Amino acid sequence: MKTKHYLTAEDVKKIAAAAEKHAQDNNWAVVIAVVDDGGHLLHLHRMDGVAPISAEIATGKARTAALGRRESRIYEESIKAGRVAFLSVPLTGLLEGGVPVIYEGEVIGAVGVSGVKSEQDAETAKAGIAAVV
Repeated sequence: MKTKHYLTAEDVKKIAAAAEKHAQDNNWAVVIAVVDDGGHLLHLHRMDGVAPISAEIATGKARTAALGRRESRIYEESIKAGRVAFLSVPLTGLLEGGVPVIYEGEVIGAVGVSGVKSEQDAETAKAGIAAVV
């Protein structure tokens, strides 16, 4: 049997706090979503002033990163390069801003952020992840 690592409630709190601090330090209003390795929502926070749709987008980005086992930007780049078939996959977060949480080579969850430019969303997600890995 293999030992499986997972995000604890404390890990999720640390990720969310670090991501929120990064966003606040940059005056960015965002939604932060944290999911487990199966894409199930563990945390969702919509900062003041963020459009309600960003809650769906952040969650979709996180799910895409967790289930795809890679940053959601990979899908966006493929679509932009002409691989429009990716538009038919059953995921809604095919935009930059979803980042997997990788521990000892395994994806144990993901963070999705929405509300500012896509590269800033990804930067915020990575700042959150850096608090635990």
